[in-house]
Amino acid sequence: MEKYTVHQQAVGTILSWVRSGQVAIPEIQRPFVWNTTKVRDLVDSLYRGYPVGYLITWQTSDVRLKDGTSSGNKQILIDGQQRVTALTAALAGHEVVNKDYKKVRIRIAFNPQEERFETFTPVMKNDPAWIHDISVMMEPTAAFSVPAAYVDANPGADRDQVITALSRLADVQNKQVGIINLDAALDIETVTEIFIRINSKGVVLNSADFAMSKIASFGDFGADLRKYIDYFCHLAVAPHFYETIRDNDPAFAETPYFKQISWLKNDTSDLYDPDYRDVIRVVGLHEFGRGRIDAVVSYLSGRDFETRKFDESLAVRSFERLEKGLDDFTNEYNFTQFLMIIQSAGFRTRSLITSKNALNFTYALFLRLRREKELTFGEIQRVVRRWFVMSMLTGRHSGSFETTFEQDMRRIRETGAVDYLRVLEESQLSSAFWEVGLPDALQTSSTRSPFFRTFLAAQVMANAKGFLSEHITVSHMLDGQGDIHHVFPKDYLSKNGVTDRSEQNQVANYVLAETAINIGIGNKAPADYMAIVDEQVTSGVRVLGEIVDEDSVTVSLVQNAVPALIRTASAADYHSFLAARRRLMAGIMREYYSSL
Repeated sequence: MEKYTVHQQAVGTILSWVRSGQVAIPEIQRPFVWNTTKVRDLVDSLYRGYPVGYLITWQTSDVRLKDGTSSGNKQILIDGQQRVTALTAALAGHEVVNKDYKKVRIRIAFNPQEERFETFTPVMKNDPAWIHDISVMMEPTAAFSVPAAYVDANPGADRDQVITALSRLADVQNKQVGIINLDAALDIETVTEIFIRINSKGVVLNSADFAMSKIASFGDFGADLRKYIDYFCHLAVAPHFYETIRDNDPAFAETPYFKQISWLKNDTSDLYDPDYRDVIRVVGLHEFGRGRIDAVVSYLSGRDFETRKFDESLAVRSFERLEKGLDDFTNEYNFTQFLMIIQSAGFRTRSLITSKNALNFTYALFLRLRREKELTFGEIQRVVRRWFVMSMLTGRHSGSFETTFEQDMRRIRETGAVDYLRVLEESQLSSAFWEVGLPDALQTSSTRSPFFRTFLAAQVMANAKGFLSEHITVSHMLDGQGDIHHVFPKDYLSKNGVTDRSEQNQVANYVLAETAINIGIGNKAPADYMAIVDEQVTSGVRVLGEIVDEDSVTVSLVQNAVPALIRTASAADYHSFLAARRRLMAGIMREYYSSL
């Protein structure tokens, strides 16, 4: 079966279709996000006869429009809303809703003598060389009145050149744009796949974009749910956006959704700032048990996964479930309690979390366990805490994570979270993992390594002090008060034959240290700067940090997993040191995990 047909239509015809509703924009895409430069460039491309890409439409009766009615025989605009919106703004003079949900006018100015387009600015207001708003040239009588008025205001202009340029501008309405019509018989999975494969300016659209499109297409209810998601994500990053929503979208500000997310105006945490992809993914897992976002789209389209048919009543129920899942996700108590659980595992700063997917799945797990109410809250905390750390250590939610997401949620539903987590721990966190696998995984130079970050979280959890510090903790240093320091300084290693940077920068050679201690160590050999520490223990004179007793030195080495051989180590001991320290780091993480 041919999946689509291709034809061309004039820009003016397309705009008239939009005005009449023949081509429906069911608010399936999100607010207008193009800047005025892109609008200008689009008009300039049409003016010069350059191609501007294809619009993609789909005729289907199961998509609801902005007014809540069915799409009927109308063509739904699947891809190209930004371009069509740009054209209606620039050529028809319509207001657009920008990313902050403010209604704005985009005016594109034109200089016919230079045949140049620019975004209109107040500076141009008193410059007669510019047509301030090209939309005036789209009026039927403009071809006669505008050139004459322009020449009168610019007596030095070449009259013929001006007339030619303005006529060419007016002719933009007749420029051809390609339209791809998707066959009405295509199922939602195929349309989703087509949507994902579309490239716009080199950016591949994803299934979450299509899900947001599908959500917003479901009448006013869907449009509000889309804003619900968008606004939550925006507020999580920028709490001051609360006033913008309240002032510029008063209709939404009257909804219960706005009240539900208003707590974010006082939010100060950046530990977990989900975007719309994360929200849809978590709600899909929590509410539908689905790891793939396109499966969520199928639910929202009314697909019965047993009969493989589509039913409008199922779509309505799925949207109600989506709303319920969003309420759970955005609930202040749920969200803040979840963050406290993650922080209680030592992951108190965003810099320690290298996997957003680990957070996403663990939050979905938390929401599911909260709803099921089969475990006490204390048991939920323990399961969630251990699951998150387990997934960080094993990279469980990397690679083909959507399949793993779905399999894990299904097994949790079948066997229970406690038992399934125990199975994973026994199979993946065995003695072999802690004694061989984890030390081997620590052979890396990446400070973004989840193993190194988990080690730091373990130090935070243990309230460990920084390297050779008496009072300043690792937690303090992660807040910006310390440096990543090389136990064997890089310059020292280079001068002693270890010149490979990846070898010098092994995470097993890293500790967090106060800046003053880092500077004091400089490029000294470990044996030399540890001799300074020994001397200050004897003399009581603080030269390198504040430690002045032997027990504190021992505690510092133990808490930072630094082998005792450091006290006499030279470059010849470097590789032995790394191997020994990896084992000690793994041992600290093993003890840490058992305490969660």
